[in-house]
Amino acid sequence: QVQLVESGGGSVQAGGSLRLSCAASGSTFSFNVMGWYRQAPGKQRELVATIISGGSTNYADSVKGRFTISRDNAENTVYLQMNSLKPGETAVYYCNARIVVGGRHYWGQGTQVTVSS
Repeated sequence: QVQLVESGGGSVQAGGSLRLSCAASGSTFSFNVMGWYRQAPGKQRELVATIISGGSTNYADSVKGRFTISRDNAENTVYLQMNSLKPGETAVYYCNARIVVGGRHYWGQGTQVTVSS
């Protein structure tokens, strides 16, 4: 059974930094696409960033230049370095993984990130 386990959430003041980690396990196949989404209260879940196994990345416009996604393919782990955090980025951040592009989405349980002004 596939499991995605996130860590690294917490509370930080505006302008601060946090680093999220997500370890994936339980799949016979490697996850080609891994990424992060977030969901703020009363809002829809939205893409933050994705990275494929070859290293290509994709970011939401709102986080470009401040967030960096990376991965360790050998460990099936994905990271999200978040700098210059803003109060509006308070949300539950979810790890996401897919074995193939367009394939089934696997989700972590989510980790809370709270940014205070």
